[in-house]
Amino acid sequence: MSAINYDLKKIKAVVMDVDGVLSPSLIPTSPEGEPLRMVNVKDGYAIQLAVKRGIRIAIITGAVSRGVDVRYRSLGVNDVYMGAGKKIGILTGWMADNSLQPEDVAYVGDDVPDYEAMRYVGLSVAPADACRDILDIADYISPYAGGHGVARDLIEQLLRAQGLWLKDEKAFGW
Repeated sequence: MSAINYDLKKIKAVVMDVDGVLSPSLIPTSPEGEPLRMVNVKDGYAIQLAVKRGIRIAIITGAVSRGVDVRYRSLGVNDVYMGAGKKIGILTGWMADNSLQPEDVAYVGDDVPDYEAMRYVGLSVAPADACRDILDIADYISPYAGGHGVARDLIEQLLRAQGLWLKDEKAFGW
């Protein structure tokens, strides 16, 4: 039984921010000032499995980072949008390109730049430590903080609801 009050069988795609969602809000930097994002292995497992199961995954982030691009493409995510100052336009364009309706899409965000995109989709999800404005509009607030399993929480519930979680041998490897 899902903790999310939404018909997860409708969801065909998940869109996520990076900083504060897939990585913690606190980001160490290199001596040169380059952000060094941490990633959650369980989030990564869930993302690559969702891709294998046919769930469309997209990343829309304000960050511009070769590491972000490499990480998510290595998990099978082909749609990685960086330097996104205004996310709603990227989201709606991506949805149109993929013939997706708002009710088909879940969006995970944590801060004000995600607000419009979260209001647009069928299911908006926030990590437990999202900013107040985002917590106020989220359909589901994960019990996990950003970078600590938010993607796994959503994707596992989604795949379980669709009967795709431990369906076959694809579930047991990377």
